[in-house]
Amino acid sequence: MSQPPPPPPNQPPTPPQGGFGAPQDPPPQGGFGAPPPPPPGGFGAPTPPPGQPPAYGYPQAPQPPQTPPPGQPEGYGYPQAPQPPQTPPPGQPQGYGFPQAPGQPGPYPGQVPGQQPYGYGYPGAPVQQPAPPQGGGRKLSTQMQIIIAAAVAVVLIIAGGVWFAMGEDGGKGADAKGTTGTTGGGGKGGGGGGGTAADGPGKEKAPANTASKVAFQKPHPKVTYLTNVVGSWVTDKAYVKTGINSIVAYDLDKGTELWTIPLPGQVCAASRHTEGNRTAIAFEPAKATPPKNFQPCSEVGAIDLSTGKLLWSKSVTGGQGGDDKARFNEVTVGAGTVAAGGTDGGAAWDLATGKERWKPQVNAEQCYDMGYGGGAGLVAARKCGPYDQQYVIIQNLDPATGAPLSQFKMPTGVEYASVVSTKPLVVAADVGDSAGDGSGISDFFSIDEKTGKLKAKIAVDADRFAAECDVTEVESCIKVAVGNGRIYLPTEDHEGSGEYGQTNEIVSFELATGKPTSDKSDAGDRYSMFPLRMDGGNILAYKEPPYDKGGQIVSIDGATMKQTVLMENPGVESVRRAESSFSVGHSEMLFSGGRLFISEMMISEPSDSGVDDDQFYMIGYTTN
Repeated sequence: MSQPPPPPPNQPPTPPQGGFGAPQDPPPQGGFGAPPPPPPGGFGAPTPPPGQPPAYGYPQAPQPPQTPPPGQPEGYGYPQAPQPPQTPPPGQPQGYGFPQAPGQPGPYPGQVPGQQPYGYGYPGAPVQQPAPPQGGGRKLSTQMQIIIAAAVAVVLIIAGGVWFAMGEDGGKGADAKGTTGTTGGGGKGGGGGGGTAADGPGKEKAPANTASKVAFQKPHPKVTYLTNVVGSWVTDKAYVKTGINSIVAYDLDKGTELWTIPLPGQVCAASRHTEGNRTAIAFEPAKATPPKNFQPCSEVGAIDLSTGKLLWSKSVTGGQGGDDKARFNEVTVGAGTVAAGGTDGGAAWDLATGKERWKPQVNAEQCYDMGYGGGAGLVAARKCGPYDQQYVIIQNLDPATGAPLSQFKMPTGVEYASVVSTKPLVVAADVGDSAGDGSGISDFFSIDEKTGKLKAKIAVDADRFAAECDVTEVESCIKVAVGNGRIYLPTEDHEGSGEYGQTNEIVSFELATGKPTSDKSDAGDRYSMFPLRMDGGNILAYKEPPYDKGGQIVSIDGATMKQTVLMENPGVESVRRAESSFSVGHSEMLFSGGRLFISEMMISEPSDSGVDDDQFYMIGYTTN
């Protein structure tokens, strides 16, 4: 059984009586979030009879100043006496409750001095009201006054909409290199300043019909203990997923099994990266048996995702493991090399042949490779020193020999580090366990992989940003993407503009300077989104849906931050419940070629409570 899923995101504060999905009192006409009906008659309606208060949209006569009754304090509706300027106590910085310097926002976490902060919560732009007529010209008729009032209202509505779309700074933002884009709740794009993203166009294109359908879904395999099923990949012909003591390929649109690679034991680690439809896994040497249901993770192998063949499998001795087989916690593929790491040390093999490139070694500095980051390059996170004086080094490696090409020593207080990207080199860490929110990230480090020099340290306030890393694994970060010389992060959820529900944004920082950019793409009311991966210069993101809709995949243009919907999943209750049963952070999500696949990473024996009835081992959606 998987862990019981959290409640679907962005539910109303109180579930309807009778259980989730039970009939409710009918919503206001037009549905939840619909605009309120206009005043009776709308703009241009007749003037109300004498004695009746004017409704919205009617021109109103100037009101004389009002004073409160004797003994009544001044407050809402009454003019207040001028107040002397307030200043904070000596030594107290200006902040909440004290006036700020004109035109300057209050202190903001991570704000660069002199730079406009991005995100929600900006004060509204002042709206210039039309000046009253001067002199003794002819008095306008009642009908003409109504027409003028309606026209002014329309102009103000349009002006307000333009300001909202462009931003308070007219669309320029704090960084002239970036542009600001926003979207509505349905994911329609808007805003942006044109241009082309630094990393070029993406491959994923919007289909003629973005509405998806369920291609297939698979129930949980029967197991008797908590079982690791990490590992999934997509080729042009198959969706490949770790099974029980096996790797299984499924037809992209039907879910029928295409081939199976049997293994002597369960997969315990899998590479995120592929090269030429080849990837790597780490697995146990034999099937787990009661009562401990555990085998050491000592075998490493390469698989061909096109043919369904185990190309080779290897194990090594040495390092902290002594004469026993070294145990590995994770494995990756980078630059033609398979590299596996763990507390016993690291080892590597040629991806194509399985030839050993290096193995764990005992050294005077008590160093060992905790793990590696792969992809375009190969980077090691190396821990050194005695237990009470350990430190972490990030090494950019020659993938053929393991020799360090450059290295960067992480600051004091870093016990683990996660490689977000190898080219450009970006590392995440929780310095001094200061994040405090379980995300595993207090800072990102942008490092020159050629020289090992630090380009920028990017502090990310745990209360504002929502990326996550498993601190004990080197290649485990989610909800983050690197491209266009920037790192893209989701903000934490916050209250939206609707009656209920939350939302968030995707924003970015420059890797060269660490400064926040003006990039911003809004999830829209009741949606929450995070990056999946880069697609050229575009950011592919998943939008977690509200309780009454399906999720979306959107492509965010890296130059304009404008969203294009690539997929919208069905909103029918049974499909929504299946989609929301996969917990973000405990499931794998892959999107490619108009298809989305979501699968579990850990499964266990089903309970007798029935809570697993709506959960699946994997589910596939398609727009094809």
